[in-house]
Amino acid sequence: MKRIAFLCIKNSCRSQIAEALCRHLGGDRFTCYSAGSEPGDKVDPTAVRLMQEIYGIDLSTNRPKKISDLPKIDIIVTMGCGIACPVIPGTQRIEWHIDDPVGKGEEAYRLAIAEIEANIQSLKG
Repeated sequence: MKRIAFLCIKNSCRSQIAEALCRHLGGDRFTCYSAGSEPGDKVDPTAVRLMQEIYGIDLSTNRPKKISDLPKIDIIVTMGCGIACPVIPGTQRIEWHIDDPVGKGEEAYRLAIAEIEANIQSLKG
């Protein structure tokens, strides 16, 4: 199985959602991780609540992680973090331009979650 990591700056919202949805939807094809270039203190509470409501996925015990904590990765998916996300030599890199919903209201979260789900379905082929 390919090891895939979803990266953003704080690893508190989009990348956490992507890791969880990757496990939920593509766990038979990928080993899924997430991390941030400047990890925050906790996973965003709105992301935690909506992932539980929509998919029954519990993110309440997840914690933001550093990129240096990741094992060897085959595919990196950056979540629109620009130059703050590193390039790891020999690793396939995919850029998803998904707006950060933090501080923008529930509809922005739902839109980001739907975009992430659609992108993961595309990755599965």
